Amino acid sequence: MKTRYLTGLVLVTSLTIAMGHAKTINFSGYTWEVRNAATGGPGPNRWDENNVWVDSQGHLHLKISYRNGQWRAAELFLPQRLGFGTYQFKLIGRPDLFDDNVVLGLFNYTRPDVGPDATNEIDIEFARWGSAANPMGNYTVYPAVAGLRHSSRTFDVRLNGDYSTHRFNWTSRQVAYQSLHGHQDGNLYEMSRWLFNPIDYKRLVPQKPLPVHMNLWLFQGKPPKNSKEVEIIVSEFKFTPTPR
Repeated sequence: MKTRYLTGLVLVTSLTIAMGHAKTINFSGYTWEVRNAATGGPGPNRWDENNVWVDSQGHLHLKISYRNGQWRAAELFLPQRLGFGTYQFKLIGRPDLFDDNVVLGLFNYTRPDVGPDATNEIDIEFARWGSAANPMGNYTVYPAVAGLRHSSRTFDVRLNGDYSTHRFNWTSRQVAYQSLHGHQDGNLYEMSRWLFNPIDYKRLVPQKPLPVHMNLWLFQGKPPKNSKEVEIIVSEFKFTPTPR
């Protein structure tokens, strides 16, 4: 992926993930494809399939590593397109303590048959976009059609422990975001929420099924300011389809 940047938010402008003979992993009941060792956006970063793995407990690990003189990022995606419903991610780690240049993305992303880049994307991102002055939390919805601006909401992230839950509920009319302390399927200990429900929902809310991605990378490809490797754990991904 190549990227451009506007007002601190990342806009993905071309999907050039060269999967080749893609490594696959099984996590939370799904088979995922892992991005292989190649350089590209966002960032650009160098992507390393060895920075994505599942441990003996069934937990997914994403890592930014420094090997052979290069910083290396991590990404995986689900080839199948799940459609409307609730996408939930349970994290182990402290994204609120990330270096200013580290980005964690939990998101749905467009495909050429759905729409061009900078459309049809639903993001939860933890990133300060290079500046400690920026809030860490970012919710973003890219429109269903080209030429319209994305909509976003930032929020402060101050965790009280290593466990947190983040989700978005996507329907044809709206996207409802929520972040909570702890691991849960309920609504206790809420940290943040945002409801995006525009009147012009057919153009501003993605309308077609999209693959889900997770990635851990470096803003503009810059090394962490603290020069430390980074790791985050996703203990569970859960999708609940919208009842018909």
